[in-house]
Amino acid sequence: MRNTATINGASLVYDDIGPGDGPALLLVHGYPLNRAMWRAQRDALVGLGWRGILPDLRGFGDSQATPPPYSMDLFADDLAALLDHLGLERVALGGLSMGGYIAFAFWRRHAARVRALVLADTQAALDTAEARAGRLKATDEVRGGRFEAVVDRLLPRVLGYSTQANNPALAAEVRRMMLATPTDGVLGSLAALADRPDSTPTLATIDAPTLVIGGAEDVITPPVAHEAIRDGIVGSRLVVIPGAGHMSPLEAPDAFNAALREFLMREG
Repeated sequence: MRNTATINGASLVYDDIGPGDGPALLLVHGYPLNRAMWRAQRDALVGLGWRGILPDLRGFGDSQATPPPYSMDLFADDLAALLDHLGLERVALGGLSMGGYIAFAFWRRHAARVRALVLADTQAALDTAEARAGRLKATDEVRGGRFEAVVDRLLPRVLGYSTQANNPALAAEVRRMMLATPTDGVLGSLAALADRPDSTPTLATIDAPTLVIGGAEDVITPPVAHEAIRDGIVGSRLVVIPGAGHMSPLEAPDAFNAALREFLMREG
């Protein structure tokens, strides 16, 4: 069910699905996406008896695009305030890519509210110099009205080569999702991504049960980055999904959901 709430001065739209009295999983989308990227996980959550909270971050999807600056801490505090609004004290927290960076920030600021973590196609380390330069280039292009060029350069990187070859309909869907992102959301998140802190030291502090999921064909946060998270969080488990790139929940939903289902059944 679609809902709207005013959170920290911004109107946020979120889906609230499944039983209201079940354990809750909060899923955080990546850049430049929105909550629709979790469409394949909705039924899986309901079938398990879990409540799913799927927000559009400020500046994305149907949520309000407040003027920048944004930061990972701001996004994390928005999520904590959303949980307050919903009367939820603790949740399992999942995030893909930028959503994973936000999950690290949430852990640093609100660790007591995290019962478990799902970190998908993300990394703890800072951007390389090349990646940071790419964000600055994209910022200039967006300011010049050339966001479509940014998306067309990004699309073949977020999808694995198997998806690009075999699922053009999904590629078109992801492209539409990206292009729907408001300009303020794009600019605010690009700066937040470039300026985010290194989360590598955070890994050793995480004592919540953690599932790390990554596509074998992910070139943005490659398997070595997923392994580094697994190695840094004591007791965590890594699932590598063949045939998927950086968007593993959409590219290989059956495999992703199977890993998620097994993890949540243990934690529920």
